[in-house]
Order: sequence, then C-alpha cells, then structure tokens
Amino acid sequence: MNRSTHYRNRDRNPSAPTEPARTPPPNRLESEEREHIIAVLNSTRFRDKAPRQVWAALLDEGTYLCSVATMYRLLRERGQSRERRAQATHPPKTKPELVAHAPNQVWSYDITKLRGPGPGRFFDLYVMIDIYSRCVVHWEIHTRESGEIAEGFIANSIAANGQIAAEVIHSDRGTAMTSQPVSELLSMLGITKSHSRPKTSNDNPYSEAHFKTLKYCPAFPDRFGSIQGARRFCRRFFQYYNHEHYHSGIGLHTPFTVHIGTAHAIQDKRAQAIEAFRAANPQRFTRRPVLPALPEAAWINEPDIVPTAQHSADLREAA
Repeated sequence: MNRSTHYRNRDRNPSAPTEPARTPPPNRLESEEREHIIAVLNSTRFRDKAPRQVWAALLDEGTYLCSVATMYRLLRERGQSRERRAQATHPPKTKPELVAHAPNQVWSYDITKLRGPGPGRFFDLYVMIDIYSRCVVHWEIHTRESGEIAEGFIANSIAANGQIAAEVIHSDRGTAMTSQPVSELLSMLGITKSHSRPKTSNDNPYSEAHFKTLKYCPAFPDRFGSIQGARRFCRRFFQYYNHEHYHSGIGLHTPFTVHIGTAHAIQDKRAQAIEAFRAANPQRFTRRPVLPALPEAAWINEPDIVPTAQHSADLREAA
C-alpha cells in the first residue's frame, strides 16, 4: 500500500457530518410552470426563434414568463438549447450500378480545369470516355462551363463515334451535366442518363482515373499560354492515349483496338508469338505463360452479387 493511502485511511473520520441537502429557493418554478414555459417555447409560433426573441415578443404583449437565462436553463435540461426546429431530411441518392460488357454500352464524361496563362484563368476540358474500352470518344476545350456547351459536346461525341451513341451516359452532378439542355437531348435520343452521388468521386472512377493519367503525364505543363496551346497539347495526348498507350485495365491493349473490336485478334497473335518462342526454347519455360486477359465487364460500383452477361441482357430486354 502506498504510504499516503495508509495515512489517508487512518485519518478519515467516518462520523463527519455530511453536507445537508440544498433547500429549494422560495422562488423556484413549479413543475406546471416549467412545462408551460417549454410548451410556449416549442409552440408553432416560437419554435423557430431564439429565447431572447421569445422573451421580447411576450413582453411586448404584456406577458412575462421568466428570465431569458431561465428559458435557456430549462431548454438545456431537455437537450433543446441548440435546435428545436424539425430538421429537414433528404433521402440518400441512389448508388449508381452500371456495367458494360462491350463498347458503346456505357459512356462516362467529366469536365476538368486546365490552368490558363494567368492567375484565376482556366480552360475547361470536356472528355467523353467509353468505360469498357477506356477509349476517349471525343474531347473539347472551352473557356467556360455551361449546359449548352455540354449539350453540343454530347452531340459531337456521338458524331465522332460514327453516329453511334451509348445506351447509358454517366456523369457527376455538375451544373452542366444536370442542366435542362443535356436532359432534353438525352431524352430525345433515348439515352439513359446516370449521375454520381453528391461529393462521391468514386461513382465516376473512369473519368477521374483518366484525368489523373492526363495530369501526371511528364509532358503536362503547369500552365497553358493560350486555349490554342491547350488544344494542341490535348490533341497529341489523346492521339497517344487512344492508339499507343497500353492500358493495364484492358489486358495491355490500346483503347482504340478494344473499342473497334480488333483486340481479340491481337490477343490471338500475341499467344501465337509466345507459343512459337516457347516451342523453340522449351528450356526457358517451367510453365505456360498466361497473357493478361481482356475484361469481361467494366463496372461502376459492382454489387456483391454480379449478374452474368446473359442475365444483364435479359434485364435490358425486360426494361
């Protein structure tokens, strides 16, 4: 035992008188009065007002219930000292779940800012990407963001893809994406529109990942001197990205070959080249090499139970 504990226990006087219970003050409010004050504060007329405003309004009408401090104390005892109003509740946005088993089933587009020639000056880069092939279908650079520009951008994307439109076009909830011109165009073309949940960048992963590839490119400049310079750089970059960049998400094929359907022939040619080398040099191999596979599906928010391609086709036909 600690020495101080020993002396404290020894010197403790169990017969010391306890402090008497505090006598209620004579001006204490009765229970009925307290409940009446709370009922007035929570009434339809005063529930949106601070206790100071309630006290002043009642006093102007010749009614005095209690002091402002008492009002706050009574509300604090009931946990109502901060907010007494009924709070607005909004149902959560539906989590988008999209799947593409082939090109031109689901497109995703987004807008990113490119630094301009001076502080506070930016150019807006619009990019439409096919989530299955990762191919950039179309891109444009403008000096501002608007629904009219987004509407023209979608129409130009369809024209650039040989007048072939996607079944679903997905985007975030920017003002340009949710604008009336865009909604009317998609409705007229029979394209299903899909939007990310608010402040959830993971709901648009393909566009976000593509912008990271763009801006982490070693040749990407800190600023663009003009909109013409920005377009010149993006023209070279997207030409490289679609036709020369071997994308790890599509079996190390270029996005354009997957988009037009020649990737399977290239995959067979790669397999034949490996088999020819393996037959000529069997001592170099302990097992048969495996090529990176082409994706069977590209998901946005893949659910726990993944339906088969046939099941998805049946659901689309039923819809």
